[in-house]
Amino acid sequence: MSTDSVGSSVQGLPENSASQYLTFTLGDEVFAIDIRTVREIIQYGAITAVPLMPEFVRGVINLRGAVVPVIDLQVRFSRAKAVVGKKTCVVIFSSVIDGEKVELGLMVDAVSEVIDIANDKIEPPPQFGTSIQRDFIRGMGKVDGEFVVLIEPDRALSIEEMAMLAEREHAH
Repeated sequence: MSTDSVGSSVQGLPENSASQYLTFTLGDEVFAIDIRTVREIIQYGAITAVPLMPEFVRGVINLRGAVVPVIDLQVRFSRAKAVVGKKTCVVIFSSVIDGEKVELGLMVDAVSEVIDIANDKIEPPPQFGTSIQRDFIRGMGKVDGEFVVLIEPDRALSIEEMAMLAEREHAH
């Protein structure tokens, strides 16, 4: 890592550079995820329920022979279970957990667009006033005078945390 990144804003990137984010909606809120982690977007289809999983794990899908867990972001963010609509999609993204690449699916109400957000337009997560746990949020991107919540998928969707939650839920 070069010394140029000293004094930068987001994850070692220079303040004047921009990153691309895929925006999507949950209810009437707009969220975004770093496009570099997104593998593909598929239409919501057949999902196989898996017993003894946390409530936010909607089930698994078969993606070209690979088993991919699908996360209901509404439930993960402590909200009511998502209602499947015409535009409901699953965003497949890659995450690295314990040095191993893992693919997960995020169930979202609709995918919007890919946008550029300059790193100097990203504010740190708020200290209060959000129904989403702060550690799920990378930051708040300012786009056309509005804020877009930038999701930190590796934290929001940690496999270890999912396993701990499943154990806790089934211990009661």
